Amino acid sequence: MSAVPLLAVSATSVETVAGTVVTAALTAALTAALTACGSTAPASGPSPATSASRRAAGPVDVLYAASLEHLMATTIGPAFDAADGASFTGFAGGSDALVNEIKGKVRQADVFVSASPTADAALEGSANGGWVSWYASLASAPLVLGYNPHGRFAAQIEPGGPRSMPWYDVVTQPGFLLGRTDPELDPKGKLTLQAIRQAETAARAPSLAGVITSTANVFPEESLVGELQSGQLDAGFFYANEAEAAGIPTVSLDPVHLSASYTVTVVARAPHQGAAVAFVAFLYSGAGRRALAGAGLTLTAPPVLNGPVSAVPPALRADLRAVP
Repeated sequence: MSAVPLLAVSATSVETVAGTVVTAALTAALTAALTACGSTAPASGPSPATSASRRAAGPVDVLYAASLEHLMATTIGPAFDAADGASFTGFAGGSDALVNEIKGKVRQADVFVSASPTADAALEGSANGGWVSWYASLASAPLVLGYNPHGRFAAQIEPGGPRSMPWYDVVTQPGFLLGRTDPELDPKGKLTLQAIRQAETAARAPSLAGVITSTANVFPEESLVGELQSGQLDAGFFYANEAEAAGIPTVSLDPVHLSASYTVTVVARAPHQGAAVAFVAFLYSGAGRRALAGAGLTLTAPPVLNGPVSAVPPALRADLRAVP
């Protein structure tokens, strides 16, 4: 599936890519479309059919990466409900675990928001049930080490302190309790393994290998924050946005720099297709993107579409219009 750069659209402006000029007529059309998703910009008179297809009252079931749980439950979900008269229902989990639940029809999904494009790819094609035929990038967030500020190793992890040490020297000390997620169920778990292996070489820290030999420190993504906050761990690997939402102090994994890549798609055969389209449109609206940025995420600008434009629901193509 090829990646196609997209126009990043807000209610008041249209960003261009590589010098591509967007005509006034297209700008007005996109502004009108986004107005239907709750923008405060003056209405440009979208047709009733366009408004109805993008503003659909009713339930929408969204499966999303657990690292977005606070954002979805406290900000995005309520804001979408208020703007579109919908009823947001969300379920958080490791992205790969959610893939398994979609494939196994364990959970009903209208929209899937993952922390890695590889999760979407695992739902593509007839062999995987054909659940995904396109997906688009949303934002990114760096992988960091979150630590317990009251733990016995806190002074050694805290950056700039008199006892501060490189993170890779602290986490390998005897008795250090370090949490991570399951690489079989969560992209963050995979990224953690990659970070450890890169740091072994880049920081010349061969003792890091011992950090990933045991599975006793592996937790579900949705419970890792709680394990740290309850004092069961000295530190854990998190995305910066989820650590910020939980008030967990962090340090960079320097010299390694890896990030989550969040994506979104409308799941094939979504039972609430209209509400699903409206939810994705809201994420790309000015209000949705401000919420994402406000949560510490770095917006992907312009977004990137993976898959043919023809596979995207027609009412979303204004937001996800490929640059000629």
